[in-house]
Amino acid sequence: MTAGTRPWRVATRRSALARAQAGLVADALAEATGRPAELVPMATTGDKHPDRAIEAFDRKGVFVDATRDAVLSGDCDVVVHSYKDLPTDPAEGLMVAAVPLRADPRDLLVTREGLTLSRIPRTHPFTLGTSSNRRRAQISKARRDLLIQPLRGNLDTRLRKVVDGDLDAVVVALAGVQRMGPVEHDVRAVPLEPGEVLPAPAQGALALECRVDDAETRAALRLVDHEPTHVCVRAERAMLAALSGGCTAPIGALASIVDQGTGGGSRRVELLGMVADPNGTRVLRSSHQAAVTQVEDLGRTLAATLLSNGGDEILAALDRPDR
Repeated sequence: MTAGTRPWRVATRRSALARAQAGLVADALAEATGRPAELVPMATTGDKHPDRAIEAFDRKGVFVDATRDAVLSGDCDVVVHSYKDLPTDPAEGLMVAAVPLRADPRDLLVTREGLTLSRIPRTHPFTLGTSSNRRRAQISKARRDLLIQPLRGNLDTRLRKVVDGDLDAVVVALAGVQRMGPVEHDVRAVPLEPGEVLPAPAQGALALECRVDDAETRAALRLVDHEPTHVCVRAERAMLAALSGGCTAPIGALASIVDQGTGGGSRRVELLGMVADPNGTRVLRSSHQAAVTQVEDLGRTLAATLLSNGGDEILAALDRPDR
């Protein structure tokens, strides 16, 4: 079987959400190229230690290592990542060749009653589960009275914590819920607007990574790329890289394209950014705009603004071993 007739081999993590996301990409790739695609599920280092805090791993990329290795070795053609979980440092020999249409990037507050953040009662200790420093910081800033508990596990496990009464609420990514399909548990969910909780950089977006020297796969992936999403995510990731922040840092970003006139050259990107102390004692926000051709500069400019406004002190404190 020649390369042009065999199925596209799509590497993915084994979780239900990862396979659902990769399945969407596989279907789109097959439709765009007329060539079938098959999933190749595998466990990463992070998947093998589900109860271990993300910060406890001694290196970055523990949730992408096995899938990347499969592409580099030629066992797979492409790997599908949740872009927000991808390290900012590029992997030698690999490139993000496409970013499909983004799902809703907002976070989701899940409770049994369908409460908004402002309507959570103050009459008793209210427990909220999240292991995201970014979510913890912004929610703590808005609601000092909440008891925020660490939370890991797949989407079903997190929702079950609310159903069983172990927690009063959890916060998850809305994109994951959308891609998994209707929630079967007896819970209600309300989106958290960016003014309340700014999403993680590239949240809701998928990164399709392949080998730099694989021209055939690169050309195929361009057929499923969504240029506006790709532009916005480049700005968000450029800000994250300039802040030297990983997926566990309390950093948020969200870009959107602002149309000014009818010419393509008039399009601009607005980027919102946030850096916070994990406890929410300091939450810094800022925004900038730039032309779509200057999105990396836009991300770096916004990062510089946040750093000069106190973000440098916040991020330096996170690196202290006594913290």
